[in-house]
Amino acid sequence: MRLHALSVTAFGPFGGSVDVDFDRLGADGLFLLHGPTGAGKTSVLDAVAFALYGVLPGSRRENRRLLSDHAEAGVAPRVVLEATLGGRRVTLSRTPEYLRPKRRGDGVTKQNASASLVWEDGDGENLTRIDEVAREVERLLGMRVDQFFQVVMLPQGEFARFLRARTEDRGALLEQLFDTDRFSSVEQWFAERRRAGADALAGRTDALDRLAAQVATAAGVEHAVGDDVVDWATGLAEDARDRVVVEQARLAAARADHDAARIAAADAHRRADARRRGEAAQAALAVLSAGRADRERRAEELDAAGRAEAVIGRLAAYDAARRRADRAETAMTAGVDTAARTRAADVVAALSWPPSEDDAARLDAAVQDWSGEIAVLDGVAEVERHRASADRDRRTALDRVRELTETLADARARLDAVPADRLRLDAELADCIDAAAALGSAESRRAEAAAAVDARLERRRIERRLAEAVETADAARRNCDELRARWLDVRERRLDSMSAELAARLTAGEPCTVCGATEHPRPAVRREDHVDLRDEREAEARKSAAEADEVSARARVEHLRETLAALGPDDAADSAALAERLDAATAEVVRLQERAVRREAVASARAALDREADKTAARITAVSAELASTHERLTALETRIAEDTARVESAIGPSASVADRRRGVEEAIDAALAVRDTRTAAAAARTAADRANADADDAVTEAGFAGRAEAIAAARTAEARERLRADLARAEREEAAAGAALADADVAAAMIDGPVDTDAVDAVDVATREALDRAVASADEAERRSRQLADLTAQLWSVADAIGPLQQRQQELEALADVVAGRGANARKMSLRSYVLAARLEEVAAAASLRFRRMSEGRFEFVHSDEAGPRGTRGGLGLDIRDDYTGVVRPAGTLSGGEAFCASLSLALGLADVVAAEAGGVTLDTMFVDEGFGTLDAESLDAVMGVLDDLRSGGRTVGIVSHVSELRDRVPSRLEVMRGRTGSTVRVHAPAI
Repeated sequence: MRLHALSVTAFGPFGGSVDVDFDRLGADGLFLLHGPTGAGKTSVLDAVAFALYGVLPGSRRENRRLLSDHAEAGVAPRVVLEATLGGRRVTLSRTPEYLRPKRRGDGVTKQNASASLVWEDGDGENLTRIDEVAREVERLLGMRVDQFFQVVMLPQGEFARFLRARTEDRGALLEQLFDTDRFSSVEQWFAERRRAGADALAGRTDALDRLAAQVATAAGVEHAVGDDVVDWATGLAEDARDRVVVEQARLAAARADHDAARIAAADAHRRADARRRGEAAQAALAVLSAGRADRERRAEELDAAGRAEAVIGRLAAYDAARRRADRAETAMTAGVDTAARTRAADVVAALSWPPSEDDAARLDAAVQDWSGEIAVLDGVAEVERHRASADRDRRTALDRVRELTETLADARARLDAVPADRLRLDAELADCIDAAAALGSAESRRAEAAAAVDARLERRRIERRLAEAVETADAARRNCDELRARWLDVRERRLDSMSAELAARLTAGEPCTVCGATEHPRPAVRREDHVDLRDEREAEARKSAAEADEVSARARVEHLRETLAALGPDDAADSAALAERLDAATAEVVRLQERAVRREAVASARAALDREADKTAARITAVSAELASTHERLTALETRIAEDTARVESAIGPSASVADRRRGVEEAIDAALAVRDTRTAAAAARTAADRANADADDAVTEAGFAGRAEAIAAARTAEARERLRADLARAEREEAAAGAALADADVAAAMIDGPVDTDAVDAVDVATREALDRAVASADEAERRSRQLADLTAQLWSVADAIGPLQQRQQELEALADVVAGRGANARKMSLRSYVLAARLEEVAAAASLRFRRMSEGRFEFVHSDEAGPRGTRGGLGLDIRDDYTGVVRPAGTLSGGEAFCASLSLALGLADVVAAEAGGVTLDTMFVDEGFGTLDAESLDAVMGVLDDLRSGGRTVGIVSHVSELRDRVPSRLEVMRGRTGSTVRVHAPAI
């Protein structure tokens, strides 16, 4: 395979189109692919891989979003590769799946991937189907896609991981590179024969195994004892029959023991119950005897409470009469205090207590005098009301005079202003007529200014929407990049998490589906950042949605740009000037409209002014007449008010008014009458209280009490008296019941015999009942087991004669299948497939050692080991390093960074040689080595470059991908990848051919 030219458009970091002339770059056999980190050096190799196989190398294989973020909207991603494959020159063209803007409306739609293969020699039919192109490329190169990436494109870190990989991981990679399907078929054939034989044997032995298991379950044993299952089952059946006889005898004895114990327990409980009743009766009589004195005291308390009941009623009546007398005297005192604040104070102060016969007559005479004074005041009150009415009329007349004077002045001033108003309205009417004539031309100027402003506003609106759309598109691109990076991270962690998922399905003693080992000493565990398939699909779905959002946003930007261009060139006038012109035109139209619309209003105002002048003249005449009559009425009212005032002041004296004088007299009358009534009531209440006190003393004496305190102490409530009667009656009933209980014959006998121990007989009864239950259960179980074992033993005799030869043949087949699968007697723990892979690895180690010795100046070489792995893992895939300086064979992990790179590169080149030979000796004219040179010192770099020179001298073209600056001086032919804001570009530094 030799590459000639590569053309990339809108692919990865390349926003536009870039071309790479591999014939020019590889004319010297060695070229350098360099540039800053992230510029897209590896993307050049991705484009080559995509053109050939339609996928990307390594972990980037799942990335389906290959359209460049820097590409212009509507540009399709495309990769075109010219190469010689299998001796024939072809042109391969591929377009990945991508999202493009819809041709109608907004949004995006998915554009399917496409591929084509063109024969440059014209011999053969060109291919346009993706599957046909893939099969033809694989046929021409003689290797699958995984082999190609390992042999032609040595990807970043992959061969270093192969060097340090575990046996299982190294085996997985070798299986991808070398065809081991036929050896897997042999292993599968043995496994299938083993399963078929096991199934056939299982069909013969299932019935016997089931019966033996049923016998073991029925007999209650773990498993069959001895080789002869039938004899073992027969012995168990005979033991079961003997057990039935023993259990029946035990059952009869247990039943007799339980009957005797039940009768004894019933008699003991009867006697114990009679003794408990006798003891309870004796205890009750003792309690009653001890409380006899208390009951006599309660009887006396009940009698005293009955006598005190009548006394308490009389005492309560006296308390009520005393409280009434106190309240009456309090009311009398309050009446006297009230009277002391009125004109009745002197009359009340002269009264005596207790009341005399003259007190009431003295109060009645004072009340009669004050009543006559009230009659006189009522007559004067009418005069006072007339004076008040006249005063109100006087104030009203004064207000009317002032009002008429002001009205007359206003009317005369208004009539004087009418001539000037006529001149002003005539001028305004002429101005309105002129404004209506100029309104048409002003509206035309405003319409022209409004159209110019609307056009400018539409342009600014679209410009703002375009700026927002650009910002949205940038945000969508950043979000898409972030979600793509997250998805790639989830994908990487998903690959790491698959080992934990495989480990979760491991079963002790069962072979591993990956390595085949039956022991699993260190299975992978689920980490906290475990990622399952659902997480991966969700991340991919979010990434795809973000890609669609980005394409939609970019399509929106293009649509707005087209709309803006369709508006034509922008007006040169300043926006502020346009707005000012529109405002001025609008203000002029408004001004003229306001003036024109007032024409009819001004004409109406002119006519109204004439009418108002006539009305004002008539009003001046009427107001003048009314003002003269109001002055006359005011003079008459003032004369009447002076006469009434003199009469009222003579009647009320120092009081403020007639009403105030009359109110003082009424208060004196009310106070005198109240004092009279409360004195009479207080005297009567005190007499009634003295009479009730005497009645209470008589009741105490009649009830036999020494005094009121004794009667009150003896008193009880009705509820208390009822409780005393109930307690005495209950004691009498209890005493009678206890005597009757002791007279019972059973109780008397039980009291003579002494206490009965029922716990002992109850324990015997329970024990015999439990023993009987166990005996019944044991007998039933023995009979059931005997019948079941007899039936199962009979069935065993009919199925136990035809299995021996089949079992021996299956054992031989399983032993051979284990050896082929790397288990059992296989000491190296190597399956047939692993054995073949170990042979291939040995070839790889030999080829790699040639280059490794040269790179290390003869110090290092690879050592292949076919020993079994630790803890039963498969062997044959071990790979260590021999150090000729020390003679020690040590692990690859002990190498330094530069030594590890040389070892990894040597191993990768050796692997490429063996894979090429395996693929039928395919000639690989082009090879790429991606990164790793930064770990080498100057001497090691010379050695590595010497090996690469050997490859070049063998006719190969070697491309080195690195950002190590020293290589630019060593390798004159270079392809420089340059990073920019609009995407990456390339520059070829090589002589023209």
